[in-house]
Amino acid sequence: MLNVQELLDLRLGKLKSAIEDWEVVVRRLSSLAIGQGDEVNAAHLKARAQKADWSGVNATVSKDFVTRTASEFNDAVTAARSIHAVLRDSHSAFTRHQDEMASVVADAAKRNIYINSKGGAQPPSAPPAVAGEGAKDNRPSDEELAAAERDVSRILREADESDRIAARALRALASDKHDFTSTLVDGLNDADYRQGEADAKYWAKEIAKGNVADWSDEKLKRFNETLAVHRDNPGFSEKLATDLGADGTLRFWRDLAAPPGFQFGPLDDERAKVLAQVQDNLGMTLANATNVDSPAMDAWKKDMIAAGGSRVAPDAVMGATPYGFSVMSSLMRKGKFDSEFLQDYGREMLDFERRHWDTPATLWHDSAPLNYPPSEEANDPVGGFLEALGHNPEASLEFFQSGRDAESNWDYLVGNDDGSRNWRLSAGLGPGVGSPPLSQENLGHALESAAIGLPYDSDGPSKPHSAGSAALVNRLVEYYGSNSELLDKSPLNASLGNITAEYMRDVQDGMNGQSVIKTYGSNAELGSLHRDGILQNFLGAVGKDPDAYGAIINAQQAVTTELVSDTFHSRGRFEEVSPEVGNQVRPGAEIAGIMAESRTQAVYDDKLASDEEFNEGVMTADKWVGRVLDMVPVAGDVVGWVSEDVRESVVDRYTRDSSEAAAEERNTFLKTQRIGSADAAYDATYTAAREAGYDHDNADSKAGSARREVLDGYGLGQQETRERDQ
Repeated sequence: MLNVQELLDLRLGKLKSAIEDWEVVVRRLSSLAIGQGDEVNAAHLKARAQKADWSGVNATVSKDFVTRTASEFNDAVTAARSIHAVLRDSHSAFTRHQDEMASVVADAAKRNIYINSKGGAQPPSAPPAVAGEGAKDNRPSDEELAAAERDVSRILREADESDRIAARALRALASDKHDFTSTLVDGLNDADYRQGEADAKYWAKEIAKGNVADWSDEKLKRFNETLAVHRDNPGFSEKLATDLGADGTLRFWRDLAAPPGFQFGPLDDERAKVLAQVQDNLGMTLANATNVDSPAMDAWKKDMIAAGGSRVAPDAVMGATPYGFSVMSSLMRKGKFDSEFLQDYGREMLDFERRHWDTPATLWHDSAPLNYPPSEEANDPVGGFLEALGHNPEASLEFFQSGRDAESNWDYLVGNDDGSRNWRLSAGLGPGVGSPPLSQENLGHALESAAIGLPYDSDGPSKPHSAGSAALVNRLVEYYGSNSELLDKSPLNASLGNITAEYMRDVQDGMNGQSVIKTYGSNAELGSLHRDGILQNFLGAVGKDPDAYGAIINAQQAVTTELVSDTFHSRGRFEEVSPEVGNQVRPGAEIAGIMAESRTQAVYDDKLASDEEFNEGVMTADKWVGRVLDMVPVAGDVVGWVSEDVRESVVDRYTRDSSEAAAEERNTFLKTQRIGSADAAYDATYTAAREAGYDHDNADSKAGSARREVLDGYGLGQQETRERDQ
């Protein structure tokens, strides 16, 4: 694989010269093959040979030789055109990769990030003190370093892919010493597609031989490497899926993941790791295949859904027999599956589950380990399907909000009525006792993707919120704010915390009365829910989860800082700035108060989590600062050095020395949290004021006023949360 320096140092001029040489070769061979005007050429020779009155040996041997020789000239032209096309596209690809890498390295340097030859992103070696006492620390954040490494890694991976495809294509074109190929390769994309088809055909034949559980570790790794290379190649994915067929696909993974006799001993750890990789890569391959528009894939999708309610028989005796839905759903945890397929698949699967008198725990119970790494959790096809929705925001929003079955899906999966799903699954028969509901974390991922408009685990920038997504968020807040007891120890809380962070402007707008806060796209319209206390209930219940708490606190501080900064930069609109600053910090103060009370209840009263876990939640959720600040453009350089100040302030004000905090009484802890939130508001206001051009004294005055405003608003949020839980 190329490293950074090798890519930057590539001398593409020689490749450009080779392309020009092959253009000449193509022209000359074309002239020999078909000629120009009355030139003697192979086509004329072939035509004359076929018209000649041959007799004797010449009628067979000579005529055939002349005809085949003439045809070889055409094949030579085809081969030359193929080589030229591959070289041409390779030059374009590597020029693009090289330019992208140079741009990333240059941009990183502007942010004090050094990219080493292996693709690592490093901060300046000199400590901040070298710049002088009181100087601004311009060292890059961990998030900026990680983002730079991701960009570099992506470019190197794409360059390596271009190199692999080109090298294989050129080797294939020169593989026969005595014959030219008659198949035109029309560039890298065409070569990639053909290579994928060939590999899929090979592995489909290997799978059709049966006994896949007996594949050696080396063969399994080769298969996994092929999947990894081609998982986004439609030539490979469609060919593999359709050659196997729906039943063959199910049988293959069932036999590979749960071979007959597996229950008599644990699987080798190394093989289990490879199977985990195969599961992910095969799932992404099938996801890509479902997005291919072809009659063969349409048939595969219909057959797969039809096979869901049938048992997948083992290839040999002594094996478990899971349902088709269980096997297919285990392959749906990665990749973006076709939206229409997901709607149809989900409808049939849930209808099948509801038609059976069994609880989900007994219906789906089997001993086949379909998910890797292996665990004692039950196979729940609904969980795998919801993960697929978590990676397809459009399909998830349709499934829960806008589709024809959305109400039914909501009632069954989100609702808590008599006809709703029993999420208590266990590895044994019957509901799990005392264990968290399995697969509800996957439900959270699906709801999260529908709400934010991105795959739930995406690192990409936020998208403006659609009307449908905003309406879904309103519905989630109203439902769980009115039934907050459902969120006690719920696996949904982490995702609901992420949704709240994503919609922090909407939350603060809902708390801000008549003063309007600009939202990112459509507004979730949470004002009425705040007046009724439902929004506070929702925040208080979600905030008991350490990860949700961290996401909400980071997003709140970022939005508050941004709002205050915008106020200072727009100060000409106000007679006095300080009262308006107070209006902007009050919603954040109320949220901070709610969060403090929720954290205190979780740590001191309900013993749901430790203070260390809340500290960790604050520190690991700092990505929300940059994500929130990137949403709505405001005056000033808020997304620059201010974002780092916000991160530092959140860590300083909302993390606690766990040994000290554990010894504090509950009320003492709340007081320190209140002071910390007030200090965080001071930090936000002071930072925004200085960035807007105020001197120290004026910035300090404005920040002190905001601090006092927070102490009042904070107490309101804290009191509301306490009253809710009494």
